Amino acid sequence: MMTMIHGSRSDAAITPILPLDGRYDLYGPVHKGLRRAGMALLDRLGRADFASPAATTGLLTELRDYLRLATAHIAHESDTIHRALEARTGPATEELDRQHADHHRSIAGLIARITALTDDFSGTREEAGRALYLAFAAHLARDFAHMHEEETVTTPLLQAVFSDAELAAIEMEIVSTLSPEMNLAFMRLIIPALSPAERVRLLGGVRATAPAEVFRLLMDEVARPLLPPADFADLALRLQIAA
Repeated sequence: MMTMIHGSRSDAAITPILPLDGRYDLYGPVHKGLRRAGMALLDRLGRADFASPAATTGLLTELRDYLRLATAHIAHESDTIHRALEARTGPATEELDRQHADHHRSIAGLIARITALTDDFSGTREEAGRALYLAFAAHLARDFAHMHEEETVTTPLLQAVFSDAELAAIEMEIVSTLSPEMNLAFMRLIIPALSPAERVRLLGGVRATAPAEVFRLLMDEVARPLLPPADFADLALRLQIAA
């Protein structure tokens, strides 16, 4: 019988969380990055002085950039992960695809709110800012439930039908479609969100498979400026390079 991937449920918090047991984690790192960045933006939106356009211009630009990455991530999942899974198992991602369509609509609405705030210099900015904050919070709530479903339901299915080498190849197929600028933007989300061991696995893999200048770029332009000094020193020690 075909295993179906169900949508986010009200009992998502009690969905059984199976151990990875060392298996390839296709969703984990990018989801950590998106969660961390999304929560930070939500916090800043809640504290923002929307009555002052100058005080929120940079924040709105960062939110728009985040939504651009979130949109790209949805496309990567639909076009690559879902396609590979359906080729191996048959139809299994209808509900996830429906959620992705909902995310696209939600993001379009958020971008419209950002555009309206960017163009609005009237006294209604505070109300518009409050509405953006609440709309983004609702979007994150749905997105977090969706990501939980992917990591607790879809991941075990992927690991059941693909080897770790095949999962790594699926991820590399996604990475190969990214421009250098987009790849760097995702790494800026991901690297600060990872645990020390996860950072070593990620960057150690880059060092083993990518040109040396790519590894140096990630260390110098992402890890060093974005990690606390103690965390960067720990990373350099684990990678056995000079800090």
